[in-house]
Amino acid sequence: MGRSRQISSSGLWASLTGWGKTRLGSLMCIAVALHGGRAWWVAPSYPVSAVGWRGIRQLARQIPDTDIRHVDRIITMPSGGTVQVRSADNPDSLRGEGLDFVVLDECAFIKEAAWTEALRPALSDRQGRALFISTPKGRNWFWRHWQRGYDGSDGEWKSWRFPTSSNPYIPVSEIEAAKNSLPDRIFRQEYLAEFIDDAGGVFRGVMDAATAEEQTQATPGHAYVMGVDWGKYNDFTVLAMVDATNGEVVAVDRFNQIDWAIQTGRLKALYERFMPDTIIAERNSMGDPLVEQLIGDGLPVMAFTTTNASKAQIIDGLALAFERKDIKILADPVLVSELQAFEAQRLPSGMLRYSAPDGMHDDTVMALAMAWHGLARGGFIWGLA
Repeated sequence: MGRSRQISSSGLWASLTGWGKTRLGSLMCIAVALHGGRAWWVAPSYPVSAVGWRGIRQLARQIPDTDIRHVDRIITMPSGGTVQVRSADNPDSLRGEGLDFVVLDECAFIKEAAWTEALRPALSDRQGRALFISTPKGRNWFWRHWQRGYDGSDGEWKSWRFPTSSNPYIPVSEIEAAKNSLPDRIFRQEYLAEFIDDAGGVFRGVMDAATAEEQTQATPGHAYVMGVDWGKYNDFTVLAMVDATNGEVVAVDRFNQIDWAIQTGRLKALYERFMPDTIIAERNSMGDPLVEQLIGDGLPVMAFTTTNASKAQIIDGLALAFERKDIKILADPVLVSELQAFEAQRLPSGMLRYSAPDGMHDDTVMALAMAWHGLARGGFIWGLA
């Protein structure tokens, strides 16, 4: 029981980049190692662990006679103590090592099994301690442990929450700009350090928005925008047509495993039905020659290059449209399921990477996001009542 109580003397942070939590964790790891102890820094993946490694390495370089092994990401102090940076993408790889201290960085994105089945038993061997630091991700296992210290029900745990607004080095104008440009869910999680119930999903109110009716042709006086996400074998090509006059999705065409000539033929057929002012089409890989061909055929195509940054921009815009109830979609089962399953993961840079869960597709999401991006960029909807 004594060991369990010692292990539970843990700090749990729900914080954000720029608040010094990485610096604090690095200092604590170095302090343990200087006294001959064994400390680990554990992150959700190897790339994310680079953040902790940089901070620990910079501190260790200031200590004479310290051995820094970059390949293994392990630092040995003159005392014999060590700090090692590890990845939790395979929890079983963390088993079997006795530890005095461990930092779980962005632990809301780490599998709970890494803590319960590997790291906690390793701390038990030496009556060690743990520090959890993370941005929230819904009310998962990190939230449950964080609650133990925050509500005072368990004296062996201590928890803190630091929203960006409490950081004196970040201008208020920057926070206000983020609030005005991001979906409410993203802002509350990333800037206010709140545990949001539906934080695993990107789009809110999908079913409430699924009230649009499919149309076979354009409504006189209405303007349209088409989004195109290309695919051929494993992925699907999706054409999404949005009525720019009222923000309603009026047609979605989804297909794969057919020749490019047939795909462009289906696109032209949909174009002729609605005559959109703009077609936003992905140009990555096989999309580039198709875009050039369509432009040569006289279609109003604008090429879109998908990167992590550009994808985040159009996804945030689409999420904001759902948040503000600006958009109505078809009750198409594939479209609805892909929107509901779409998720965000944190990158080492601090940015979010948007994608479908493993084994699922996001083709309808991307086509719709591109169409909405073209609609908003063209200024079609801002005059709506």
